[in-house]
Amino acid sequence: MQQSVESLVRLLESYRGRDKIIRTVCYGSQLVGGVLTRKAETDVSSQRLGKSLLLFSAQLSHCRTVLRLFDDLSMLAYSHSYGLGASDEDKGIRWISVLTNVADQLYYPCEHIAWAADAEIIKVKSDKWWLFCTVLWGTSLLLGIIRSLRVLLLLKRKLKRQERDEEGSSRQTGLHRQIRGELLSVLSSAADLSNAIHWMPPGLLWAGRFPSWLVGLLGTTSSVIGLIQMSSSDS
Repeated sequence: MQQSVESLVRLLESYRGRDKIIRTVCYGSQLVGGVLTRKAETDVSSQRLGKSLLLFSAQLSHCRTVLRLFDDLSMLAYSHSYGLGASDEDKGIRWISVLTNVADQLYYPCEHIAWAADAEIIKVKSDKWWLFCTVLWGTSLLLGIIRSLRVLLLLKRKLKRQERDEEGSSRQTGLHRQIRGELLSVLSSAADLSNAIHWMPPGLLWAGRFPSWLVGLLGTTSSVIGLIQMSSSDS
């Protein structure tokens, strides 16, 4: 018990860990709040609690938006360090990663403008800027899925070669672990991409059709996967 509490404290003390915890609680609150408001037609107390959880979720989402005001430089540093990728890296993965970095880099200033417009700091309409954010986020997620699928293809080829050459089991175990990690990444990005499409203008696929509980379920799924991957990476 004490070890679990200490792990949680360490997670909350890091910016990346705290953001993932806030994200998980945010979507989890939306999931539970959405479920409660659905059955609230016959239960006033459930309706009240559900609405409170949805408001709490919205405030946590706003909190994450404010915290991201300071993420531009760290993203720029990462993009600069990656550059055009290592020369020995797969060419397809390199260019997908570069395009992903561009989409991620453009996302932040668009979100800052949208936030500032909502806060009435600047006199522009925020709608189109939030739309730009959603398009850039969805583009980044789609590129991430394509990248993971490409990595999976290369890992499976490598695994088959090792099995054919009867190389050490430790190497094969490492490849299996990487394959599981990429599959989790695909699942996480697919869940977030589904939400991104939901927040697009009506008329595009299922845009605007998801109930709150489904948005919360998809977001919670991707958030929990992110926590699992972060824990595995730290280990």
